[in-house]
Amino acid sequence: MADANGSTVNVFAGKGGVGKTTCSATSAFHFASLGEKTLALSTDATPSLLHIFEASGGGKPVKVNDWLHIREIGVEETKEMWDGKFGREVYEVFSSLVDVEYKDFVEFMTSLLPGLSEEFMVDYIRELSRKGEYRNIVWDTAPLGQTLALLETPAMLGEHLKMAPRIYSRLKVGQKSRQPILDIIKRWENLSAANMDFLRKSVSFSMVTIPEALAVQQLDGVFREMEKYGLKVSRLIINNVVRTEDSEFLCIRADQQKKYIDAIYHKYPHLQIVELPMFPCEVKGLERLKEVERLLFQKMPA
Repeated sequence: MADANGSTVNVFAGKGGVGKTTCSATSAFHFASLGEKTLALSTDATPSLLHIFEASGGGKPVKVNDWLHIREIGVEETKEMWDGKFGREVYEVFSSLVDVEYKDFVEFMTSLLPGLSEEFMVDYIRELSRKGEYRNIVWDTAPLGQTLALLETPAMLGEHLKMAPRIYSRLKVGQKSRQPILDIIKRWENLSAANMDFLRKSVSFSMVTIPEALAVQQLDGVFREMEKYGLKVSRLIINNVVRTEDSEFLCIRADQQKKYIDAIYHKYPHLQIVELPMFPCEVKGLERLKEVERLLFQKMPA
């Protein structure tokens, strides 16, 4: 989905192990092959984008070619980035509530609190897209449920303090900046609102699943979670579809998958649905990505 300056942000959502990274890598490869400068970004705890592209490096964006760059952001780098932008201000609020050293606070917030790195990355990608350095940004991320809930935390915290005047009277200003606590929370709340608005208006979501009972059952929950926050999915990708009659085993698997694939088409007729076959070899390297690209984008509108 294009934003005001013409950049696009694509996010692949879904449960773990369904092929989000493969779809992310293929999409980044596709945009780059069109001559559009593209960044493939991963915040997965065990990233594999570099592995898929058979590239090496880390930290700053790794150049695959003139049009394609990859960046895998791990826990430690996320911690440093979050600390540089948000850490001190958020600590102003929480250190007024809990006696905790700053180092321990950062360790807890960035490593132990689920989804915080993804929340930070929403803001990071929003700023990156606004700068316009890349024509396309493809984000390979974890499921967004925890992130979306965290984006509402500032508003909930602000309401709590408003309803607890005796507590608030003891927390009027931050320990370091001497700024009113509610002013700090309000800025945090406004930033979270801006990030949520970015997700609603400037991000294209593709859902990835596989034709198995649990994965299909979980789709409804993921869609409900996204609809709760006003996020719309534009495409549904069914990965690992068996398309062969070479063996009895594969015939049985294909027959089992058919009922789940039919159920997906029946339940989500409003979505563009793309089927990706189960490949005999690992999707790794540019030649294999070309094969996946042909299938993933064959139904895309001109």
